[in-house]
Amino acid sequence: MKKRVVGVLGCVLLMLSTGCSDECVDQFDCRREKGDPAEGQEWFCNSDEKCEQRPIVELPLEPDAGDADAGVPDSGTPDAGEPDAGVDGGGQGTGGKGDACTTSADCTSSLRCEGAPSTCQAMWVAVTGRDDGGTSKALVMRFDTPGITALTEGSADSRYPRWSPGGTHVSFVQGAVDSSGKKVAGELTVRDVPLVAGQSVVVADGGSGDTESFRSMEWEPGAAIAYVRQNASQRSGISTVAPGTSVSQVTTTGAFPDWSRDGSTLAYNVTEEGLLTVKPGGSPSPVANADKSSEQPHYNRANEQLLYLANPAGELETFEGESLPTSLFRLYNIDVTGGGQPQLVADVTTESSTGGDVKSFIAAPTWAPDGSWAAYVRAYYFKPTSGKPVLCGSLVSPCQSRPGNVIFLKRINPADGSASGDEVRVADDGTLPSFSPDGRYIAFIKGGQLQIQQLDPAAGTLVNAPIVHPKAGFTLQTGDSDDHRPRWQPR
Repeated sequence: MKKRVVGVLGCVLLMLSTGCSDECVDQFDCRREKGDPAEGQEWFCNSDEKCEQRPIVELPLEPDAGDADAGVPDSGTPDAGEPDAGVDGGGQGTGGKGDACTTSADCTSSLRCEGAPSTCQAMWVAVTGRDDGGTSKALVMRFDTPGITALTEGSADSRYPRWSPGGTHVSFVQGAVDSSGKKVAGELTVRDVPLVAGQSVVVADGGSGDTESFRSMEWEPGAAIAYVRQNASQRSGISTVAPGTSVSQVTTTGAFPDWSRDGSTLAYNVTEEGLLTVKPGGSPSPVANADKSSEQPHYNRANEQLLYLANPAGELETFEGESLPTSLFRLYNIDVTGGGQPQLVADVTTESSTGGDVKSFIAAPTWAPDGSWAAYVRAYYFKPTSGKPVLCGSLVSPCQSRPGNVIFLKRINPADGSASGDEVRVADDGTLPSFSPDGRYIAFIKGGQLQIQQLDPAAGTLVNAPIVHPKAGFTLQTGDSDDHRPRWQPR
């Protein structure tokens, strides 16, 4: 049933990502219709589905240093032995974009220090997109300006980009095949950031990683990349690997691993067992008082509280067009070390409608880094008095014209984990929310595009209109749920 909720949500989220029809002119049609773009420019399809030229923006390519081991990343240990202090990456300075800096603490909010010579620059966001030919690509883009760079050179498939502690490396899977007739794990690959032309290091493949697919990968703030092994349709436990080291098996069962703030412990879930934690090399421990239906745990960067989904009442719905039931999740928070009781953050809802009820359940939760806000998707559906329920915004129903998914925020007290106040509505038809390291922006995917919404983290109010990134030949993916959540470069 856990897999089915991902499947159903994947269908509706994919529909919202790509739309009901493909009307957007791609970059190749633009070239055919309008010829080559001007020097230093490229075609892209804007939000009005019109061809426009924009400057080519790429990560800077730096020459190889020429060392014998040049291009091999470090072991994955955070810089200087520790991640930058605080959830904001070491404080906030006065340096504006392009100003000289020594560390990210010299830069204003949402800028980080990088390059040679070092300057304050906007953080990158990593996503998975699909190009017009159907090939998946791991992509990065500056959060504040248009411009997409693929992490693989050439035509190789790639997906699921993840950042190292400190944001100086990025991992992704390349060469994977996942179809009904064929499965190839591909290679778990790491590149330096800023990108170095021709430089990449394979840290594991299907054989060394003992998997048919690298799934549910997480890296920062851990020293190693955690991933879930897959054998046919079954998830078969968690392994870790760091550049320069061999693969280590951490658990024999479980999925959805997430690193604690100090990178020492993984939280994860096992079907019909609920939530557990484990230190690599140690033995798993159940999270006391979490229901056995609990799954998809998330740590924040300020305390030992876990945000997670659960269905303690065992409520299920079999949606129109589906043969298996979907679990109607609620959102909870629990202190891993305190032994306390779970606290409800977001409940299922019901509102009367003609011929039945419009209901909702929760998906895709995540934390603000300081633990002061939870973000999540509320998925709406119509349940008729007779017959199968249908997701809103899709098939004919009284809620056909309303959003099927809505991103909300809920305030959390970091001291005790309690939720309070009304939900803050962030975006209709958006999904997979992701907070910036300083908690001042939230990224999400809507209509196959990345959008960045500025927030007032104190009041929880939205600031300015969202920044909408043009597709530029790539439709951002949502169907693999948390695997496709945008990932911010650590500050």
